[in-house]
Amino acid sequence: QVRLVESGGGLVQPGGSLRLSCAAPGSIFNINAMAWYRQAPGNERELVATITKRGSTYYVDSVKGRFTISRDNYKNMMYLQMNSLKPEDTAVYYCNLKYGYDDLDAWGQGTLVTVSS
Repeated sequence: QVRLVESGGGLVQPGGSLRLSCAAPGSIFNINAMAWYRQAPGNERELVATITKRGSTYYVDSVKGRFTISRDNYKNMMYLQMNSLKPEDTAVYYCNLKYGYDDLDAWGQGTLVTVSS
């Protein structure tokens, strides 16, 4: 089973910034769409942002203008730059990608982001 590795979470004050990273194994080929999800306590996991192989992006309304998703196809990396963070952004953030000709799913273990004063 392919496992992704997230990093960059932590505690930040409201209005602050964090940059999450997601590393995929070099053995994965043909990575298609990549995405960030998050899950707050007591809530279902929700989609935050996606990016296609060609760089087209999508953001959920609540993060538009504050978060930026990007990827490095040569390094098998994905990033989420989070600015103007709010307490409601507090959640465990997961990276996800689809790869191969069958669009198989791969997930990371999650990284905790806490926005609090």
